[in-house]
Amino acid sequence: MQYLILALISVIIGTLLSLLMRIHLVWPDWPLPLHGPILPEDYLALVTIHGTIMLFFVLTTAPQAGFGNLILPAQIGARSMAFPALNAASFWLTAAALLTLLSSTLVPGGAAISGWTAYPPLSAVSSSGPGQALGMDLWLTSIALFAIASTASSINTLTTILRNRCPGMTWERLPLTVWGWFTAALLSIIAFSVLLAAILLLLCDRHAGTSFFLPNADLVNGILHKGGNGSPLLWLHLFWFFGHPEVYIAILPGMGLTSMLLANFSHRRVFAYRTMILTTLLIGLLGILLWGHHMFVAGLNPFASSAFSISTMAIALPASAKVLSWLATSWRSRPSYKTPMLFALGFVSLFITGGLTGPILAQPILDEYLHNTFFVVAHFHLIMAMAGIFGLYAATYYWFPLLTATSRHPGRLLSEPLGRLHFWCTLLGAYAVFLPMHLTGLAGEPRHYAQLTGIPGPGGSLSPTGALLSHTLPLNRFVTYAAIFLATAQLVFLFNLIRSLRKGKFASSNPWKATTLEWHPTMNPFTPLTASDTPEMSVHRAPCHYQSNKSEVSFLPQWEPIPLAQNEIEDATDTKPE
Repeated sequence: MQYLILALISVIIGTLLSLLMRIHLVWPDWPLPLHGPILPEDYLALVTIHGTIMLFFVLTTAPQAGFGNLILPAQIGARSMAFPALNAASFWLTAAALLTLLSSTLVPGGAAISGWTAYPPLSAVSSSGPGQALGMDLWLTSIALFAIASTASSINTLTTILRNRCPGMTWERLPLTVWGWFTAALLSIIAFSVLLAAILLLLCDRHAGTSFFLPNADLVNGILHKGGNGSPLLWLHLFWFFGHPEVYIAILPGMGLTSMLLANFSHRRVFAYRTMILTTLLIGLLGILLWGHHMFVAGLNPFASSAFSISTMAIALPASAKVLSWLATSWRSRPSYKTPMLFALGFVSLFITGGLTGPILAQPILDEYLHNTFFVVAHFHLIMAMAGIFGLYAATYYWFPLLTATSRHPGRLLSEPLGRLHFWCTLLGAYAVFLPMHLTGLAGEPRHYAQLTGIPGPGGSLSPTGALLSHTLPLNRFVTYAAIFLATAQLVFLFNLIRSLRKGKFASSNPWKATTLEWHPTMNPFTPLTASDTPEMSVHRAPCHYQSNKSEVSFLPQWEPIPLAQNEIEDATDTKPE
């Protein structure tokens, strides 16, 4: 719960920062209250803090540490995580990391302006610009603390899955959500360890006189660096070795949850269950091998670029297999369109839409033009940010009864009418914001530019760059209005959340007819059963045993020891081969 509250605070801050960026791009002379005009260095600081908060403290923290700690033990029949004390330490380190990051905005010079990627040599030299001194040190310290916390949390997750499964919970019976957390934890341990090492090396360059990332005779802001012969390219390799797996750390839990929700609300078994397990592991494996497609413009050997391009296109195969399974699971079914199901379908839609531009950016010759434009911003916001957020919303609406159940009252449900309004406004807003960004990127709008109008050229005339960017201004105005609408729509969710915590409708012990163990009666704090009345929990089958006919839906939970009659749980006309 603490992780989820921290992520909620973080997403509110990150959203407000993104609105400030959009407003400044369209109305650059608008003064920020209590601050004044937003200067270019202020804009770059907004970009840095927004990206860092959203990626680390929302898209990594909420699905992996928040819902993972809450739901994962229950889904495998465990009472708690393997190491509760380590769990608490991980949270407080994460909270300290967030406070350290936010404090960087208050120090002399302001927050770091290097973006969430912190490319050297500028990030390695304190005098390279505003915010690159103490603000940059605090940014690096924050990410180092977060890396330690995430690694410890991932060790806890893996140990819990390996050691704490209840009797009968074999690997093939694990829910796909657990497979998503398992693979993401493996990636976290590897990726965050490399990121932590890179941060320590960069801090040494800044304060210990080393030259891991600083080339000899490099002139930065009028100061000539003399010393060792380091390479900024080394930072890119180390950072993106973390950076690309981070995408899948954020999205894999959502993939697993989407598979389970589509099966649940379609009253079907997951199509090709074993294949879905395999594709999750393949996405994790390939995801850690193709970091170089972020570096096509960095001067890589052409053969290396070809290898990374091929591996990037190869990851589309297991991703496409997942999409086909999602479609086959729901095909010709009679689904129940509850709010969690709507957000799961929205996840599928955004994942497909954002993923379609992946093969385009996987071509080095196309990426050379598109790399530093808003086309890339649109791509990763659709496939990671918005799809990841839709996964979090699906999880919140689905597991809200478990979040709110206590020993004194059963769990509550979020309002369905407000949930549907929230879904449609958020889906339309997401597409209205990020689809037009593909067009502005194709038109040449670069990332990290704080100004779209009035860029001067020789003799005071408008420069060619200024003329080019001024043509994107009408579309950027539309994007800004859509962003304000998208952010405002989230107030519906906040109102629904606050209202339902106190006045929401009470839920039954298994309101969604789910088959996974977190809905077992003894897992509910409001259960009328005492420990002496409950036998040891055991699992007898894989999840998602459903059968639907014209009049009712039959389902067989994993914990149910006595199977229903054969004709009630199996129907040859409604089964799909593995």
